[in-house]
Amino acid sequence: MAAEGGLRINRTLVIPLSELEWRFSASSGPGGQHANTANTRAEVRFDIAASPSLTEHQRARLVEAIGPWMRVVAEDERSQARNRALALERLADRLADALRVRPSRRPTRPTLASKERRLEEKRRTAQRKRTRRGDE
Repeated sequence: MAAEGGLRINRTLVIPLSELEWRFSASSGPGGQHANTANTRAEVRFDIAASPSLTEHQRARLVEAIGPWMRVVAEDERSQARNRALALERLADRLADALRVRPSRRPTRPTLASKERRLEEKRRTAQRKRTRRGDE
């Protein structure tokens, strides 16, 4: 996902790595002495509202879907380099998902077969309850 020039989000959008803010800290959880001394937890922050690499349309979609900035954390691995790669991958996936245009739903009518199945099920249920009543 991360190319030499930047982070590829989709066919038309590449975010330069200089627009990303990184912060590293100690991971939580087990890991022994290594976890106590190494800053392997990677946090990347992307300022959507101030990014010059986004078009106005892209910026508007992202701000509406995510907000003015986005933060992604990765502390799955014991290596800072692998956590950096995971954080970049997650950032790219979430931005691409927010930029994806979803088709609007066109309401449809139930088919004749589905109506008949529903009515048949209602008849079966009513019959079952009728047999439970016994003689009146």
